[in-house]
Amino acid sequence: MEKPIKYELEKKDKNARAGVISTPHGEIKTPVFMPVGTQATVKAMTKEELKEINSQIILGNTYHLYLRPGDKLVNDFGGLHGFMNWDRPILTDSGGFQVFSLGDLRDIKEEGVNFRSHIDGSKHFLSPEKSIEIQNNLGSDIMMVLDECPPGLSSREYLIPSIERTTRWAKRCIAANRNKETQGLFAIVQGGIYEDLRDKSFNELFEMDDNFSGYALGGLAVGEPREDMYRILEYITPKLPEDKPRYLMGVGEPADMLEAVEDGIDMMDCVQPTRLGRHGTVFTKYGRLVIKNSAYSRDDRPLDEDCDCYVCKNYTRAYIRHLFKTGEILGQRLATYHNLHFLLKLMDNARNAILDEKFQEYKEEFLKNYAMGKESDWIKPKVFGNPTIVKKGKNEVML
Repeated sequence: MEKPIKYELEKKDKNARAGVISTPHGEIKTPVFMPVGTQATVKAMTKEELKEINSQIILGNTYHLYLRPGDKLVNDFGGLHGFMNWDRPILTDSGGFQVFSLGDLRDIKEEGVNFRSHIDGSKHFLSPEKSIEIQNNLGSDIMMVLDECPPGLSSREYLIPSIERTTRWAKRCIAANRNKETQGLFAIVQGGIYEDLRDKSFNELFEMDDNFSGYALGGLAVGEPREDMYRILEYITPKLPEDKPRYLMGVGEPADMLEAVEDGIDMMDCVQPTRLGRHGTVFTKYGRLVIKNSAYSRDDRPLDEDCDCYVCKNYTRAYIRHLFKTGEILGQRLATYHNLHFLLKLMDNARNAILDEKFQEYKEEFLKNYAMGKESDWIKPKVFGNPTIVKKGKNEVML
C-alpha cells in the first residue's frame, strides 16, 4: 500500500536535517514551523496572507473542531481543506492536550477520557477510536495518535503507567484509522525529563513502526527548566527513525526552535506568535519588542529593520502602537502577520544554513543578536515559558 506521507533527507549538518515531506496536498520543506489554526483559522490571518509568508502547512485542533462546528459538518464540506479553502497540507492534533488540560472537567480511564465542554459544560467522551474518527472526518494529511498528556514535571511513578497507556492507545488508533491511504498517523513519544522513560516510550512505539508516518515528542515545553528540555531533545531526537519526520509539539520560541533543529527536529508548532501578536508583542532580530510602550509613540522605524515582510515594508512602530492604543483590530493583524513571518523565515534560513553546512554559525549569530541585542543589559530567560522583563532606558522589553 502506498503510504500517504513520505520523507526525503536532503542534507545533514551534524544532527540538523534539511528534508522534504511529501503529502497528498503538497510538499513541505523542512525544518518548518507550522502556524496553529485552532478553529479552522489561523487567528487574524487570511489564507492568502498565509501563502504570502510561505506557510507550507497549518494545524487544526480536533477538540475545538469536534465541539464547534462539529467534525461531521466539516466532513460534509470536503474536510478541513474544503471547509476553510486551504489547498496545502494540514496536520490535526488528537485533542488530547486540550482534554487533559481541563483539570477537574475530565476523568481519565483506560477506555478514554470523560470530559465536560469548556463552552457549555456538556458531557463528552474521547477515546482513541473517537479521536481518529474525528480526524478522519476532518481529512487532515497528518493525524496524531491520542496519548495521555502528563502534567509537567510528572514523577517517574506517574509516567510509567501513563507511557504504557499511551502505547495501548496508539495500537487502538492504528486499528481505528479508516483512511490509511490518504492520512498519515504520527506516534507521540512521552517520558517527561527521564532519558530511560523516553527510551521506553519510543521502543514500545517503534514495534509498530510500519503503521506510523512520523514521530512526535510530547511532554516538553510544558514548564520544565529549559536545560531539561534541551537535554531530552539532544538525547532522544537522534534515536528517532532517520527516514521519517520528527515533530516537536508546542514550541515557538526562537532559541528553542533552533536548539531543536540542531538536535534533528523537522517540524514545530505553537500558538505563541499569534497570541503574542494579538497582545502587542513582536519578535525582532534583537529580541521581543512590546509595541504598546510609550517609547514607540514617535518611532518611525519598522518593527524590525532587517525584516522584509509586508508589515515592516509599509508601517511604522508609531502607527502600529497607535492601532493598539485605540483598540483597532488592524494592529493585532499586523503584529500577528509579522510574528508568523519571522518564525517561518527563521526556519527557512536554518534550512539554507544546513544545506550550506553552516548551521552552527547561523544559530550562534542569531542567538547572539536575539539574546543580547546592541546593549549589554539584555537578560536571557533561564526557565522555559517564564519571560523576563528588563529595562532598556524608557523601554520595557519582554524576553
